[in-house]
Amino acid sequence: MSGLHVPYLSLKNWRASKIEDHSSTDEVNHFHDIVMKKLFEMVLNKVKENFGPPPCHYSWFVMGSAGRFEQAIISDQDHGLIYEAANGEATNYFRVLGEEITKGLHAIGYPYCEGDVMSSNPLWCKSIQEWEVQLTKWIKEESFESVRFLLIFYDARVLVGEDSHVAHLRQQMRDHIEKEPDFLNRLLVNTRHVKKSVGIFRQLLTETHGAHAGCIDLKHSAFFPFVNAVRLLTIKENVGGTSTLSRLEKLSGLPEYNKRLELYKEDYEKLLHYRLQHHKKATEHYEDVHYLDVKELNKIERKEIKQILLNSKRLQDYAEFIIKRTFKK
Repeated sequence: MSGLHVPYLSLKNWRASKIEDHSSTDEVNHFHDIVMKKLFEMVLNKVKENFGPPPCHYSWFVMGSAGRFEQAIISDQDHGLIYEAANGEATNYFRVLGEEITKGLHAIGYPYCEGDVMSSNPLWCKSIQEWEVQLTKWIKEESFESVRFLLIFYDARVLVGEDSHVAHLRQQMRDHIEKEPDFLNRLLVNTRHVKKSVGIFRQLLTETHGAHAGCIDLKHSAFFPFVNAVRLLTIKENVGGTSTLSRLEKLSGLPEYNKRLELYKEDYEKLLHYRLQHHKKATEHYEDVHYLDVKELNKIERKEIKQILLNSKRLQDYAEFIIKRTFKK
């Protein structure tokens, strides 16, 4: 593997010089896509020099905030590979490719995923047949980890290769839910916990110690409730899209919700804006982009972010009500 070193410095420097130029979350994410595709092309060309062209059709997909098109200025890695041929040659080839993608992304400024959800991990780099078996195993197991992996995969978005592979596997999950609706309740249990951010006197609850003292943890107290609740409703209603905003828009058009979710779409747009406008510069650590320093907010902004935090909890409660009602039917 050491013979696959690629000089990523030029791409890293170009990325660093351009990333702060983008003023909206959409622009930031389009830029991330461009950078990651360039990296993939560099990696693939290097792998071709050593091992030849890919032995079969494949998909390289991203998950997490990248899959949802919701990355911040700094974003860690969440990605996987699917390939068509189920043989040793293909397995070896894509394992090498996956390891080099992961190493390359890290080299240009994307931190490794702490949960190891990366193409270098054989769990996320498999043939389509192996993926079908893996997905079935996750569906049948009742462990917290298996449900978490399913929810992570449900946000997959193909960056390079065949779109049909991810669509096929996502449909496999959908088919199971149609046969066993109570599966939704298992997904709900996995996403219930929310980090409390507003106290009983409606005061903002900030971090009390450490590097982020005085800050609100937006990732766990705001983004997770929105993302998890909307994903659950999306799975229930079988609507397309991977971004939280596109999912909210599609759900809002359904008679079941009668425009009830439009308020939350506005909240989520504002939340993305706050994270982008108040982030620490890209020289800081990945986790820094998820913390909002309350001291930097004026009175109106504090009131607005407090309402968004309260609404994120209301949305999660509403999604729980909908799922439980379905489960009882």
